[in-house]
Order: sequence, then structure tokens, then C-alpha cells
Amino acid sequence: MANYRVKPEDIKELIPQKSYCYASEMITVDGMPVGYMYREKPEDDDDSGWRFYSGAETEEYVEDVYHFMMFDLNYIANCDASIIPYLNSRVGTELERVEGTDKFQPVED
Repeated sequence: MANYRVKPEDIKELIPQKSYCYASEMITVDGMPVGYMYREKPEDDDDSGWRFYSGAETEEYVEDVYHFMMFDLNYIANCDASIIPYLNSRVGTELERVEGTDKFQPVED
């Protein structure tokens, strides 16, 4: 069983949304900040559509489904509160962290 970054007793209610997202273990276990996030069409009513990566994942890492899990969106906000201002962004939003800051910017193709 993984040793998660934020213990259940330390979770604060940072956002009102009660929905889930998917996140890399590099964020939830290894403690890396969110470096890349995107919002896709939700799979169901409880899915926020948000997907979170550290930005350090290799293609091989991403292909292993065991490196990603479903989490309550509030849990990921507890791991990295810098995502909070962006959570109301529309489906199709794709953001990357501005290096050395807590700000995100749209991904440039």
C-alpha cells in the first residue's frame, strides 16, 4: 500500500466541490508539485474532469495504470493548493506551471 503525501487526519476542506479527479503518484506519494493539469469531459457526474501530473512522468511511467489513481479533488488541493484558482476552468483547459512560481499558464502548442 502506498504511503500518501497527505495523511487523512491532515486534510482540510479547501474547496467545496465534492468530485473526483485522477492524479499521478509523483504528486500523491512522491510529494512533487502539480506541473501540468488538464480538464477533459467528465466520465460521470462525480468526475471533475481534472487530471494532474507532476510533469516529470515519462511515457513508460504514464503507460502503467498503477501510477495513477482516482482521488477526491479536495485531496489534490491539499497536496498542492496552487491549483485552486484554476479549478473552475472549462473543459478543454490545459495548463502548465510557470517555473519557480505557484502560477499556471495555458499550454502553448
